[in-house]
Amino acid sequence: MARQFKGIIGRTAAESTPWWPEPVRAPEGAPNIVYIVLDDVGFGQISCFGGLCETPNLDRLADNGLRYRNFHTTALCSPTRTCLLTGRNHHANGMASIVENASGFPGYTGEIPFENGFLSEILTPHGYAAYAVGKWHLTPHQEMNMAAPRHRWPLGRGFERFYGFLGGDTNQWQPDLVYDNHQIAPPRTYEQGYHLTEDLADRAIEFVTDLKNVTPEKPFFLYFCTGAGHAPHHAPREWIEKYRGKFDMGWDRAREIIFERQQRMGVVPPGTDLTPRPHWIQEWDTLPDDEKRLYARMMEVFAGFISHTDHHIGRVIDFLDQIGELDNTLIVAVSDNGASAEGGPHGSLNEANFFNRAPESAEENLARIDELGGPHTFNHYPFGWAWAGNTPFQRWKREVHEGGVADPCIIHWPAGIKARNEVRGQYAHAVDVVPTVLDVLGVQPPAAIRGVQQSPMHGVSFAATFDDDTAASKHETQYYEMLGNRAIYHRGWKAVTYHGTEGMIYDGVTDPRKPFDEDHWELYHVEEDFSEAHDLATEYPEKVRELESLWWAEAGRYDVLPLDARSIGRALGRPRVSRRRLRFVYYPGGASVEMDAAVNIKNRSHTITAQVAIPAGGAEGVLLADGSRFGGYSLYVRDGRLCYAYNLLGRARFHIVSDERVPDGPCSLAFAFEKTGPEPFGAGGIGRLYINGRQAGEGKLPRTVPFIFGLGGGLQCGRDAGNPVTEEYASPFAFTGTIRRVVVDLSGPEPPRDLAQEDRIEMARQ
Repeated sequence: MARQFKGIIGRTAAESTPWWPEPVRAPEGAPNIVYIVLDDVGFGQISCFGGLCETPNLDRLADNGLRYRNFHTTALCSPTRTCLLTGRNHHANGMASIVENASGFPGYTGEIPFENGFLSEILTPHGYAAYAVGKWHLTPHQEMNMAAPRHRWPLGRGFERFYGFLGGDTNQWQPDLVYDNHQIAPPRTYEQGYHLTEDLADRAIEFVTDLKNVTPEKPFFLYFCTGAGHAPHHAPREWIEKYRGKFDMGWDRAREIIFERQQRMGVVPPGTDLTPRPHWIQEWDTLPDDEKRLYARMMEVFAGFISHTDHHIGRVIDFLDQIGELDNTLIVAVSDNGASAEGGPHGSLNEANFFNRAPESAEENLARIDELGGPHTFNHYPFGWAWAGNTPFQRWKREVHEGGVADPCIIHWPAGIKARNEVRGQYAHAVDVVPTVLDVLGVQPPAAIRGVQQSPMHGVSFAATFDDDTAASKHETQYYEMLGNRAIYHRGWKAVTYHGTEGMIYDGVTDPRKPFDEDHWELYHVEEDFSEAHDLATEYPEKVRELESLWWAEAGRYDVLPLDARSIGRALGRPRVSRRRLRFVYYPGGASVEMDAAVNIKNRSHTITAQVAIPAGGAEGVLLADGSRFGGYSLYVRDGRLCYAYNLLGRARFHIVSDERVPDGPCSLAFAFEKTGPEPFGAGGIGRLYINGRQAGEGKLPRTVPFIFGLGGGLQCGRDAGNPVTEEYASPFAFTGTIRRVVVDLSGPEPPRDLAQEDRIEMARQ
């Protein structure tokens, strides 16, 4: 649009009249908008929904606001977050699954179309500030690196400031942080008392403080997304100890207790039945005592994580109260999907073990039980606790029974809602939140954003329910699809089918490769059967056929097709961001290189050669490192010797040290790995060190990491900041000489690929 000028321009200033456009201001009294988005927190986990994790600050919001017991999501994080920010269904947003699991079909690209504007893009032209803090996971996987374009990063989608992490999860003690459009190191270390959740609360408070110090009348939209309760479950020891012994009753009894609390609170309607434990979840009373002790401790850690997170959410709430903004702030607090079963039947101390098909034993985990929740673990609880956390429903995250898609929702806005401490039963979905916000603000969805014509929103406002518990839900029909699992809600009825998710089969029977026409549809009258306890499919076959037909119609309407339950090869054929290469050159001083953009040396012979200059008297430090204490490698100089460390998922560490000293002056320092083992994945080999072309050391690596190094850290040249690969040095152990370049050469046979495992890794990281 051409710039308008409403003054008069004469020959001179004296003959002219200046004109200034009025700045865009929100209407006086416009409320602030705050989203609080929890991660992997089930319907029955926080205390204001009957859960056993104490959340007094979320309870405070519920006590002074509304709890929506019939609120729904998509069953997975990235898809739900697109709904919360755009008001469109997740396939229409190109986000059928997580960004890492994209494919070449419109509903599956992992790229949110610009015609589906974000709430941030809508509100800022109306005089709002917009800040995103915490988890993002909405940028295409191939663009989560420092060489990528930024138009799908937070600042490219209408947010004016961002502080958090781009991916699906991160180490809470040493996170992969991004500030606005660049990577940064955490401001403190674990030893100095750092934890990500506290840092996120600090930044949220800082951003709002900066705004109010300059324009106190300007409202803001704060998108505040914690890492909790996604794995790793990390919390300060004192928060974990609050729950010592409180889960010794086990998940069967915990589920009964939660259900009793939910009934008393009214967060489940009268007549709700508790669904039974499926056979694939171990009956608690049959477990050995040592396993009970281990699994109870894993839940104590999770509960401590949630309560610690609630404490820092409370700091943000208290700050808004202190500056007089809380009453006129519309807060929407939700979880993005049901509780996560990705810890499997036994839980895990190191997520990378699962990624690399390295089973963990109860004995091994028991030996490290006191480390759970601390910096030496990347832990997750057993899926029995996920089942209890989704009380009273069946199943969990990734699946479209209510355990995967029914989530807590709290609305708090004292200045705009008269009702207090009430429960609403109207059906609502994540796509309804943006229309509700726009409704209460009196803002119409724009026809265009930055010249791009906008698509219609799919959600509807539920603002009428704020002060009227009898108001009808305007959301009559909602499809669900996640990884081939399907469901349809329509006017109080729900049809659902579990197709099976590759890599996450629990019953030992389901085959996700079977034709979709063989799926068995269940039928629930959820208006009367809130928990999906009574399958009526055989009683009402016509209703099943009606709803299945409606599902196909909705699927065609919202880009759900083609149905795809594959976990293998979805992204095959996708063009590479950079040209294919076998020679990677790295220079010191830059940001760490994200895992999927870094050289992949696994399962193949390779060489690493550093061209350096050693000052008189010697130098020390890291030349090249990739991974973390949970798995990875490092080439470095220490005590005048060239060294190579290989960390096998924290279970074993192998070190090779040169038998001669590194000389002063220009120098070539190299490591070569010769794969000798017959295994296609994780084969061992021989590592050799070279100084100026002469072999200076040799050692065996009996096994190697087959698929993924420990999360956190990334590839770094000239240092190993954060969570170091080896305990032989302290982070960051920056190189004190001069690195001209480090070259990694992959010349040789192509390594094998296990596409199924690659997909399991990506799915588990969401």
